[in-house]
Amino acid sequence: MPSGSRNRPPPRIRIEDPAPRIDCGRHPAKACTGDTVDVYATIFKDGHDVLRAVVRYRHADDPDWHEAPMRRIDAHVDGDRWQGSFPVTRQGSWSWTVEAWTDVPATWRSEIERKVEAGQENLTGELSEGAVLLRGVAERAGEGEDARRLLAAAEHLTVDAALDPELLAVAERHPDRLASSVLDEPVALTVDRPRARFGSWYELFPRSFGGLRGVAAAVPELAELGFDVLYLPPIHPIGTTNRKGANNALVAGPGDPGSPWAIGSPDGGHDAVHPELGTLEDFDALVAAATGHGIEIALDFAIQCSPDHPWLREHPEWLHRRPDGTLKYAENPPKRYQDIYNVNFDCDDWAGLWQALLDVVLHWVGHGVRIFRVDNPHTKPLPFWEWLIAEVRRREPDTLFLAEAFTRAAMMRALAKVGFNQSYTYFTWKTSRHDLTEYLTELTTSGMQDYYRPNFFANTPDILTEQLQHGGPPAFASRLVLAATLSPTYGIYSGFEHFENVAAAAGSEEYADSEKYELKERALDGPLLPLVKRLNDVRREHPALQYLANLTFLETENDALLAYAKRHGDDVVVCVVNLDPHAAQEGIAVVPYELGLPPSFAVVDLLKGERYDWGIGRNYVRLDPADRPAHVLAAVRR
Repeated sequence: MPSGSRNRPPPRIRIEDPAPRIDCGRHPAKACTGDTVDVYATIFKDGHDVLRAVVRYRHADDPDWHEAPMRRIDAHVDGDRWQGSFPVTRQGSWSWTVEAWTDVPATWRSEIERKVEAGQENLTGELSEGAVLLRGVAERAGEGEDARRLLAAAEHLTVDAALDPELLAVAERHPDRLASSVLDEPVALTVDRPRARFGSWYELFPRSFGGLRGVAAAVPELAELGFDVLYLPPIHPIGTTNRKGANNALVAGPGDPGSPWAIGSPDGGHDAVHPELGTLEDFDALVAAATGHGIEIALDFAIQCSPDHPWLREHPEWLHRRPDGTLKYAENPPKRYQDIYNVNFDCDDWAGLWQALLDVVLHWVGHGVRIFRVDNPHTKPLPFWEWLIAEVRRREPDTLFLAEAFTRAAMMRALAKVGFNQSYTYFTWKTSRHDLTEYLTELTTSGMQDYYRPNFFANTPDILTEQLQHGGPPAFASRLVLAATLSPTYGIYSGFEHFENVAAAAGSEEYADSEKYELKERALDGPLLPLVKRLNDVRREHPALQYLANLTFLETENDALLAYAKRHGDDVVVCVVNLDPHAAQEGIAVVPYELGLPPSFAVVDLLKGERYDWGIGRNYVRLDPADRPAHVLAAVRR
């Protein structure tokens, strides 16, 4: 027996390839409150009937569906791809689906129109069909002006009346959806707060700023510089067994503080504060100070233990051991971490381990932390992350997780799919025009834009790239502009603004005298900070820089120049960056009509303040890295 109701055959309209849908619906796509979500589907039917479609959407707490119209977006290609959009106003889980039906009045009108254009004069039969159709629509309309208008037209239906667009508009207000088609299953969408999409991060070691109280004293300056997130490496007690010395030496000197990632000592583990940094009360005061200045504290979550961590005594089964009974320390050849042991996610008490790690995160959530930068999440099980992130966000939906995973692309994508709200990227190593264009095209057009939110850190305590080592201050300036304008979320690690560029050894990306293993005296006085502040101000002033997928690359006819534009509504920002830190470069920036700008327009350099006359097509550019490594231009409509 074919599927269908007793009185109706199976639906004839096909709805295929809904987007954004991640892994056939296994994972939700992502958006932020205030966004307008664009959705797509391929919709078609046998024959030549006119179709109508809507996107239906609702929050998980809404009892009823809302809907918005969909429209064809490729009518001149094959006419089957449709697009719709809807606003998301609340955080949490949303669902959307597509409903499509045959527009019977429009189909009938189209038939009349084609026959009139073909010169056919006798349309008596077609008009009789139309009269029946209009009476049926009037019945659905009930009582009121629409019903009276439809019945009057049906009584004395003429060709001119049949082609009247106002009559069609009245009829289409009362569609017959009994034979409509819908997606087999609604599509899931997760909506986060806007900080998941947009923010400027600053990373510092509290011990180099005088502990937690010293960091709190620096908060007003960080706010003035325009930072939204202050990221702290682990603030927990540091073990003494196998403690590393300066420059990762195997033997620590009497004054060496050790690596903050060697977590745990008799003073406590992941839920404690290192006594040399302050107290838990000092941490609470830091969070309060930051909140008062519009800054959020991001805390490092590193799932590993020093040999002195309390878990080694209380739960020895949670740690990796070799057959000879020795603990297995962390290694990533040629790097070796003799001061760190990894936990064993395959131990018999894996459930107890999972719960303990959840308790750690919830402990810090209870102290005001809403952002966690997760260390090496790609070395832990994906099911664990999917569970932990869901459990934390079920209790505190504002919580965000940043995945610090520089690893295989498939794993980085999987971490984003299972719940990480932001992700580190390969940007740090993309330095040529070709590499940057190729990588950003992947991030913005391959489907990753629907679930993978990049955080473009220009440097980290572990990554001092060759370009920064040898490019001098212009390289730091150009990388800063690229990070801050290509991605809505970016970050720098302290020292960047001082142009720190000395590597531990030739061919190494480790810093000489790395802050990971020794104390430094830091202050917010680097010569690059004025540019940092200006860029952060520009990012807040221009919505075009607060989104990812609105990126268009521009032709320059010079591979040493990277040009691109971002548009959001009427806000258009054009950036041109000199990728050569050693020499001036000149070329063009070809502005396409697709940006929606007039044939001629003015631009204002948001970094320097100059005004230029530009237009659609070729625009001359010359950038000297010593004075002007980049243009960040706002289009001004005449």
